Amino acid sequence: MYSYIKGEITEINPKYITVENSGVGYLIQTPNPYNFKINTDITIYLYQKVSDDDISLYGFKTKEARELFIKLISVSGIGPKSAVAILASGPVKSIADAIEAGDAKYLQKFPGIGPKSSKQIVLDLQGKVILETTSSSESFNEVEEALKALGYSPREITKVMKKLDDSKNTNQLIKDALSLMLK
Repeated sequence: MYSYIKGEITEINPKYITVENSGVGYLIQTPNPYNFKINTDITIYLYQKVSDDDISLYGFKTKEARELFIKLISVSGIGPKSAVAILASGPVKSIADAIEAGDAKYLQKFPGIGPKSSKQIVLDLQGKVILETTSSSESFNEVEEALKALGYSPREITKVMKKLDDSKNTNQLIKDALSLMLK
């Protein structure tokens, strides 16, 4: 089982990307392949699926997306293709929040997920998908780096970071952090 791969993206297709590492190109199926850029170095978090007739790698930008994928494929009737389609259609946090809230209707908007499947997802996963959001922590890391570059002390940064709303994008978080610093 692989945990992650670091390498350069050499190819992007509608269903997968190719990541080159040490002269080997790994075909990695991923939600939203066009969110990646060719000729960039990246870390992709992996899930390896092995069956009688197939060995596939599924890749995700964050550990949380991979964890949600693993939980989704544990649900009866949800395979890797359905789980990738779900992750491609919505933010990880929104999907996790919908499952935790028992919002089966929200889950029905995803391709191939009907009323029965959405209820099964909620039944099987409610209470089990509380995720640490790397996407927000990545944004928070960028905010911290920006504040450090502006000369703020670690103590000042920590104090402000506790007050930020993790549902906002990085640019808005930086604006909010600066306005809190100026108060």
